Amino acid sequence: MPPLSDYAPPLIIAAALAGVAFLASWRASRPADPLKPRMIPWRALMILAAGGAIIALAILTAAFNQSAR
Repeated sequence: MPPLSDYAPPLIIAAALAGVAFLASWRASRPADPLKPRMIPWRALMILAAGGAIIALAILTAAFNQSAR
């Protein structure tokens, strides 16, 4: 089995992207203020971050399955 340091980068990236997706989801669900336009597309950011987290977890799973052989 490879050392834990081989699994750390995808795990850190997945956790960070999941955190960004959570933050963007929270910001997107807040009520709109008509006097302050939204300058950041929170829903698009949420979808991209969640997709990136899923890809990072898939890479981590593939690396783990490859090392089990």
